[in-house]
Amino acid sequence: MMEEARIDKWLWAARIFKTRSIAVDAIKNGRVTIDGVCVKPSRSVKVGETVSVRKPPVTYSFRILKTIEQRVGAKLLPEIYENVTPADQYELLEMNRISGFVDRARGTGRPTKKDRRAMDAFINEMD
Repeated sequence: MMEEARIDKWLWAARIFKTRSIAVDAIKNGRVTIDGVCVKPSRSVKVGETVSVRKPPVTYSFRILKTIEQRVGAKLLPEIYENVTPADQYELLEMNRISGFVDRARGTGRPTKKDRRAMDAFINEMD
């Protein structure tokens, strides 16, 4: 077993990012930290380190259990890393999913029922 692995290869191999180039872009844009420190794509990771990945609106955290550079099947992931993401991050994701189009910018998309009623009232006043 390897002692170390490049962070960009590990993120790809552990199926956190779909491609290695997406992983590299995320690292370069400061969305990946190891133990709270921003890193470069060539940084080596060791067993026991905690990797945080910010995929808005959630910041996922993973504790490395095994360093790999070859992609593995999804069933083997529990031996590669432990998900230590705080519960409040998942609540944030759920709240974002529930809200749906509530945060729709005014004037974009279809008007809401309230908007349509206001428009109808305005048109009726003109008549």
